[in-house]
This record gives sequence, C-alpha cells and structure tokens, in this order.
Amino acid sequence: MVKHIIIWNLKEMPEAEKAERKRLIKEGLESLKGKIDGLLDIKVITETLSTSNGDLLLDSTFADFNALKAYSVHPEHVKIADERVRPFTAERKCVDFEI
Repeated sequence: MVKHIIIWNLKEMPEAEKAERKRLIKEGLESLKGKIDGLLDIKVITETLSTSNGDLLLDSTFADFNALKAYSVHPEHVKIADERVRPFTAERKCVDFEI
C-alpha cells in the first residue's frame, strides 16, 4: 500500500472565506472515496492546532503506486483539484511512501 500525504497553505483571504474553502476542499476530496479504483481511504483534516504550520492536510491510502498514479490523472480528481484546491492554495508539500 501507498500513503499520499499533502499539507497545503491557503492563499491570504478573510477567515470566514478560509473556513468555507477548507470545507469545500474536504467535501470534494472525500467524495472521491469509492469512485476511483485503488483509492482505499481519503480524509482531509481542516481543524489544526495552533502549533501547525499548514492550513489543511490530505491523508490518503492507495492499493499501490500505480493506483496513486492513476488517481493523479483521474478526471474526477482533476476536476476537484482544478476547481476547489489549486486556485486557492499558496503552498503544497507532499510525501508519498509505502506502508
């Protein structure tokens, strides 16, 4: 199995807008569970502690590396990423590893 972890920082925006953006990102990405072969689990953490230096975190698990590669170009994932994530993020860090 492969873990795919992403930490994003959102662009500068009012706090109310930031909270709504986090909600929409979470809703969109978590809706992919059961729609993409090889995507075993996906969750987005939006409520972080004050010691965090990221705004939200994606924690996803894939059957294998090929499933992760397929997810990255899957039309449903690309649509959510292009509409709900990429336009609103200032920074992205990613770590992928086998478990």
